[in-house]
Amino acid sequence: MAVLHHATLTPSKPELLAAWLPSQPWAAGLTGLKPFGSYRIDDPAGEVGMEGILLRNAAGDVLHVPLTYRSAPLAGGEAHLVGTTEHSVLGTRWVYDATADPVWRAALAATVLTGATGAEEYFEEDGRRETREPSVRVVGSGAAEAAPADAEVVVVRRVGEPAEGDAVLTGSWDGGSGELAAVRTGG
Repeated sequence: MAVLHHATLTPSKPELLAAWLPSQPWAAGLTGLKPFGSYRIDDPAGEVGMEGILLRNAAGDVLHVPLTYRSAPLAGGEAHLVGTTEHSVLGTRWVYDATADPVWRAALAATVLTGATGAEEYFEEDGRRETREPSVRVVGSGAAEAAPADAEVVVVRRVGEPAEGDAVLTGSWDGGSGELAAVRTGG
């Protein structure tokens, strides 16, 4: 379950992405990208926030950017740091390109290979839970009981390109759908 907060982020996620995306080779040539939806997956330990953000431009190009949110820097993750943000409830958050985060890779592999869906998203208000429907619904295509430790995660950055693997993560949103990631098990 993804616990959400009514919070202010400074800088905001769109501001972080606008500063970071131009330096990414897989985003080359794409301009005017604006976030339009997201999904979350669960960290079994409840420590790392994990979110996949979809952005679109006027030409209809869709970009998939998975992020992780941490309360401390990821050891060895300096090259994958998107930036830091001040969260009005949680304090400083280190935001990473999730593809380099081992917690995200393991959680995504498990989601894809077991045929699971994205995390339930909710706010806690005055002791009661207020569920929010994700703007992007995701589901894995696998039927395994668990993900092997050596599973390889392959992210589809530009939605519409093929996801090549033994099982895939498919996302759907108002007006569209597409494969967002694949997992290869080597077997």
